[in-house]
Amino acid sequence: MDFKNLAGKAMDLAAQHADKVDGVIEKAGDVVDEKTGGKFAGQVDAAQDAAKGAIRN
Repeated sequence: MDFKNLAGKAMDLAAQHADKVDGVIEKAGDVVDEKTGGKFAGQVDAAQDAAKGAIRN
């Protein structure tokens, strides 16, 4: 199986639906914050920003 090609297709699909993916990224971060009591909120926010940036590029 060609994982590079599969990953590329997944990124293309995510970029086409970036507005929907952003919502999922936000919800995932909210779940992590809730489960950790906000202990890692700064790191979660940074990861969310990086994920959103990767989708847009």
